[in-house]
Amino acid sequence: MKNGIAETQQNHARRAPGARRASTLSAGAIAGLGALALMSAALAANPNKDQAKRMYDRIAGVPASDAVLTQMTQTDATSAALMATQDPAFYNNTIRNLAAPWTNRDQTVFVPLNDYTATVVGMVRDNVPFNTLLSADLVYVADAASNVPAYSPANNDMYDAMDTDGLDLKAHLVTSTQSAVSGLAAAATAGVMTTRGAAMAFFVNGTNRAMFRFTMMNHLCSDLQTIPDTTRPPDRIRQDVTRSPGGDSSLFLNNCIECHSGMDPMAQAFAYYNFDNTALKIVYTAGQVQPKYFINSTNFPQGYVTPDDHWDNRFRTGVNSLLGWNAALNPTGGGAGAKSLGSELENSAAFANCQVTRVFKYVCFRAPSGTADQSQVATMVASFKSNNYSLRQVFADAAVYCMGTSP
Repeated sequence: MKNGIAETQQNHARRAPGARRASTLSAGAIAGLGALALMSAALAANPNKDQAKRMYDRIAGVPASDAVLTQMTQTDATSAALMATQDPAFYNNTIRNLAAPWTNRDQTVFVPLNDYTATVVGMVRDNVPFNTLLSADLVYVADAASNVPAYSPANNDMYDAMDTDGLDLKAHLVTSTQSAVSGLAAAATAGVMTTRGAAMAFFVNGTNRAMFRFTMMNHLCSDLQTIPDTTRPPDRIRQDVTRSPGGDSSLFLNNCIECHSGMDPMAQAFAYYNFDNTALKIVYTAGQVQPKYFINSTNFPQGYVTPDDHWDNRFRTGVNSLLGWNAALNPTGGGAGAKSLGSELENSAAFANCQVTRVFKYVCFRAPSGTADQSQVATMVASFKSNNYSLRQVFADAAVYCMGTSP
């Protein structure tokens, strides 16, 4: 395994998606859910000032004025929570800090603003359906009033200047398209995966497997070590993966294969992408596989030779079918290029559950546990989908659930 997974710098264990948990409830648990429903109905009433303050603090991360708190107590709890998402700090701090770790291999928040993070902030602000995060021809840039350098596909100057000037992201981000500013064809864009920030982190050097692995970690909450499956066929594993690491073929059969048999057929979607370390920008060579897909070909010459960017999701069957793939949206479970792969990932049940669980932890200061919390997560996932994948709605739902009872 250690020799098989390229570009792995650290192991981040992730809890398997909630779909893996047993769904059978005892009579007592069902009664408990009924009580929870009554409690939730009560909490939907107007919050008091303590509850309003708790919601505002956890969503915006800054104190609300007394006037705002008073206004929040005069409306229902969900509307009050949504008021907190209007604070500029929600975008400059909460959403930025939520997205920043997704943009780098170290998964740290201590990184400059870039087009990846700015696009997440803009999508949340504008209620852009979050299930287009990995496929849309979209990027958020600074408005004309910002008086910063223009967007460049070869540097981060625009976003660095926004940082330096301390600009309000809520006020100064405007929507654009990657195809208009980066030189990519619209068909080659794939949401945040094809932003300059993502390309510099995950397409640079290596074999492009990093883009797949970190996208799974960041947006499906599933690192490869948490979703192993040795039953998938190995015929699409590339030549660079030795079948006898350290001279022991059992290591490949029992370890390497469990990740590469699913990862390599899906990472093939990125076959035409690279990040140019000299030009400092993303490169897309339509119809021409990047040389990085053929490195170390002598490790196992009989391995798979990548001919194009056709991908197949072999997680559709086997244990990882529990990630909840949308067969109605894509009956074949395959496609060509990063955009269609992004659509496959962002429309899975695991994607929705990952966003909701992450927000629950952020707002409630704990991971969901127990019947009540798991029921709430399921309710929030349904709300996320029915509200056109609005992440702001997820924050509001979590804040209402965790605002506490009246004193």
